[in-house]
Amino acid sequence: MKKTINSLLLCMTMAAMATLLFMCKKQDLNSNAPLRNESLTAAAGVAPAVFVHPGVLNTQASLDLIGSQVNSGEAVRSAAYQKVLDFVNGNALPTKFWETVTVGSNGATTESKSQIRKDAVLAYALALRWAKTGTATYAQQCIAILNGWSYTFKQYALMDGANQYQPSLEASWTTPSFVAAAEIIRYYKAFGQAAGWSDADINQFNNYLNLVKNNYINNTPAYNNNWNASAGYAKMAIGIFLNSATVYQNGYNIIAQHLPIIIKPDGTIPEYCDRNDCVHFQYSLTAFSYAAQLAKMQGDNSLWTFNSNLLSKGYDYMRSAYNQTTSCNKCSTSSPVFPGTEVAYNYYKTANLQYLRELQDPLGVPNDKTFLGFTSYTHFNVPGL
Repeated sequence: MKKTINSLLLCMTMAAMATLLFMCKKQDLNSNAPLRNESLTAAAGVAPAVFVHPGVLNTQASLDLIGSQVNSGEAVRSAAYQKVLDFVNGNALPTKFWETVTVGSNGATTESKSQIRKDAVLAYALALRWAKTGTATYAQQCIAILNGWSYTFKQYALMDGANQYQPSLEASWTTPSFVAAAEIIRYYKAFGQAAGWSDADINQFNNYLNLVKNNYINNTPAYNNNWNASAGYAKMAIGIFLNSATVYQNGYNIIAQHLPIIIKPDGTIPEYCDRNDCVHFQYSLTAFSYAAQLAKMQGDNSLWTFNSNLLSKGYDYMRSAYNQTTSCNKCSTSSPVFPGTEVAYNYYKTANLQYLRELQDPLGVPNDKTFLGFTSYTHFNVPGL
């Protein structure tokens, strides 16, 4: 009798779990529809039932705080915000957009490739400027960039001799910056006012995200390096904007899979010496830091703490690289420090990360515009992020 009851209870439990799984999957079939089951909470490595918005590197509270600090004349935050103004003033608003963006490998560039990289960061800078000032002009300029690309872009093309998968990497770099801008424009209220991005334009931006995700980012090869880290971060950001637990979870899984491959247990990052430069291993560190920040903002701290703070050990190795105490010496104290360093410092607060950020504080945007920047403005000593 007891065995029969236990079997019945097991069957009932399994049926309930299957029903819940079915409901969650059914709810996510339309990736543009918000997830509504608020009874579920985020656990380690599990997408939240309801996404926090804005939820890509900034929140309503953090934007309120940093904007108010600059507006009140706080010196450190104001100096960091100047990096935003410098970028806006140094990059003209686009007057055209490209149906086809042609890309090359190993630093080869084209006008269309340079523009989409620049425009992604410019849109983000304008969104930050609008959030700080409440001036509608800056919101409309950002919206014009988001709309310009989402309504115009059709495909990537390759320069002669380029890696056939280069478009997947380019999409992984530019898309999260567009999304970070879009999250602010769609969800933030500056001094109580929304930006006024129309539903039709938001739907078109959703279409753009699905296009670059499905046709390019999903095709990222298993190089076990910064390509995969960048793709994971990009998919997490896209998943948040699309309110898609499936897309977000897939991105998270990519990050969790590649963290212990790219960063060894002692913190060594073979990509540093293998690529023989001071840049590519920082692509991985930046993507991992941004991905960990996205997860934390969605209620999941697991990527920061993963494998006994493995990501922090990676930054310890970066400190060694800048001190030229590794097996190869490609970094020096004058080498560019990528903006993920500031985000990681805001969480870990280690002496090594403090040293690295202070080499070039306040941090702006990488020269190659592969990742959004201004993290000294958005993250330095900002609580709650």
